[in-house]
Amino acid sequence: MELVEIRNELDKMLKRIEDFRGSLDLDEKRARIKELELNMSEPSFWDNQDEAQKVINEVNGLKGYVTNFEYLEERLEDLEVSFELVKEENDKELFEELNEDVTLIKKEINNFELQMLLSEPYDANNAILELHPGAGGTESQDWASMLLRMYQRWAESKDFKVEMLDYLPGDEAGVKSVTLLIKGHNAYGYLKAEKGVHRLVRISPFDSSGRRHTSFVSCEIMPELTDDVDIDVKTEDIKIDTYRASGAGGQHVNTTDSAVRITHIPTNVIVTCQNERSQIKNREAAMKMLKSKLYQLEIERQQKELDEIRGEQKEIGWGSQIRSYVFHPYSMVKDHRTNVEVGNTQGVMDGDIDPFIDAFLRSKINA
Repeated sequence: MELVEIRNELDKMLKRIEDFRGSLDLDEKRARIKELELNMSEPSFWDNQDEAQKVINEVNGLKGYVTNFEYLEERLEDLEVSFELVKEENDKELFEELNEDVTLIKKEINNFELQMLLSEPYDANNAILELHPGAGGTESQDWASMLLRMYQRWAESKDFKVEMLDYLPGDEAGVKSVTLLIKGHNAYGYLKAEKGVHRLVRISPFDSSGRRHTSFVSCEIMPELTDDVDIDVKTEDIKIDTYRASGAGGQHVNTTDSAVRITHIPTNVIVTCQNERSQIKNREAAMKMLKSKLYQLEIERQQKELDEIRGEQKEIGWGSQIRSYVFHPYSMVKDHRTNVEVGNTQGVMDGDIDPFIDAFLRSKINA
């Protein structure tokens, strides 16, 4: 960028920071942080660990907003000083450094803006992620395991915690199904962009003839609902089965009927959990998952009604993939909802899916 372009970018970013200040209610957030931290200092704070964790998550979320805003504000002040210095000194090295810093801070402001816009119900919640391979046996099951790794790597990059609630290994390779609980502020808000069918095109490592194969995996995303969310599940509407856990977890897990499967009869929704050693804990976790699924179904029902009113028709099926991952004959990952394309397929498979998430969430906000 030329110096005049840098000045224009700085002015735009300063305007955005002022807009953020007007909508953030910083004083209110700081007061709430003090209130919650006072609560955390009480001797009885850890008596209820679930409630304590909710408070900690809220504090971390609020602090994230405040500290990130203060950081951006301070960085822009530094850039203003650097700009004046470059203008006076006409130093090429300082100019290049300023140019790089402006590009970086612009990206950070965009990320902060996206974080602010995640304000829909349950956006701040933990996320439950399920992967289900389509037809194709080992091919699609291997693709599911690749996506599993991708989401685990993405979660690690965000400092989110990942718990494997259920895991059913494939017959030869990969996974038949897997359920993750991804814990972190705004986990659901970000990951809701990943809901849909993911398509892979590659030369199959399982085909001795070296032919190209297409595989599909469905990704389901739900918010983890807290106990204060009222989702009515009647006892007579559910069927609970217990069975021996098949996943990792030690001898105790594999030799007792600790795994739990709950079937919601009216909707035929089935959830399973085998993460915990205790059947009671697995049952509690499975009930949470069931409530999350029923909530998601209700949201989808309401959306379908709105689409019908608007005259929108949306296909549901393997032909309606949200994203294609092409490894052969060229390298490209393309999101079909936003047309965002990334040529670095390895980077995407290593968890760099933020460009797709960012574009999708902004498209929903601007819709």
